[in-house]
Amino acid sequence: MHNKQLGLGLGGLLAVSAILVAVAMVGIKLVPSYLEFMAVKKVIKAVANEKGGGATVAEIRKSFDLRATVDNIGALTGADLEVSKEGNQIVVAAKYRKEIPLVANIGIHIDFSAVSKD
Repeated sequence: MHNKQLGLGLGGLLAVSAILVAVAMVGIKLVPSYLEFMAVKKVIKAVANEKGGGATVAEIRKSFDLRATVDNIGALTGADLEVSKEGNQIVVAAKYRKEIPLVANIGIHIDFSAVSKD
């Protein structure tokens, strides 16, 4: 009877480890951008609902800038917001692109879009 050894050899272990490290590095670089996007969505919804439908565009942009300072949002400013009104509801929207460098001249571009209305 032959006992055949089962398992992962050293070469396979190194290959799997290299793949896991590469995926983890990409994830570590992407997570902050998505956390910032979640903060942008939260601030946009809060600013749109802040004064009901009676806020001016300048007040909305200033309020966004103040909240963005507190939440450490650097991807966009109040001037980048698109503010419109639908009925009695203020709709605030933002679109921006984030460029994330990975290694050397390789990077990722992510287009984010957030709107205050549901």
